[in-house]
Amino acid sequence: MEQSELLHFVVSVLERLGLRYFVTGSTVTIFYGEPRFTNDIDIVVDLPADVVPEFCRQFPAGDFYVSEEAATEAVRRYSQFNIIQPGTGLKVDIIVPPPSAFNRERFARARRVQAGEGWDASFSSPEDAIVKKMEFFRAGGSDKHLRDITGVLRTSGAEIDTDYIDRWAVTLGLDEIWQAIIDRMRG
Repeated sequence: MEQSELLHFVVSVLERLGLRYFVTGSTVTIFYGEPRFTNDIDIVVDLPADVVPEFCRQFPAGDFYVSEEAATEAVRRYSQFNIIQPGTGLKVDIIVPPPSAFNRERFARARRVQAGEGWDASFSSPEDAIVKKMEFFRAGGSDKHLRDITGVLRTSGAEIDTDYIDRWAVTLGLDEIWQAIIDRMRG
C-alpha cells in the first residue's frame, strides 16, 4: 500500500463514520507547497469517545495496528494516537484537538480538495497549516517547518490570506516567528 492509498483508506473510514476531520501537517504543506518526503500522515479528527470502538474496528488487525486504549486516552486527553500499517511501516497520526477558538476555525476553514485520482478529502487551509507549522517550529526548532512554510508561500502565496495568519500569529504568540518568515521571503 502506498501512502496515498493509506490516506484514501483512512479518509474513507472517517467519511463512512460521519466524523469531522481534516488532513494537516506535511501532507498538506506538500500539497499547497513544495514536494518533500514525509513518512507519516497527520489527520485532525473530532472523535467522540463513544465512536472509538467502531473507529478502531475499521482497521483489521492483520493489516493495521491501532490501540483502542490509546485512542480512548487520546480522546480523553485531547492528544493523538497512531494507526500503523506494519507491512509498509506507514503511519497515520490521529490528532484529537482540544476545544478552542483556533481549532473551531480550523474545522470551519477546512477545504475539500482532490487528494487523489477520483477522490476528495478535507484538507487544512494553507493558512492554518502555516500557523500550526509555526507552533511546531516554536516547540522544537526544526527548520523543516520553516522550509514547509516558505514552500507554501512561494507556491500558493497569491492565494494566502496573510491577514488571517497575522491575527493568529499575534493571538498565539507567534508574531516574531511570522515576521522572521516574512523577512526571509523578502530577502
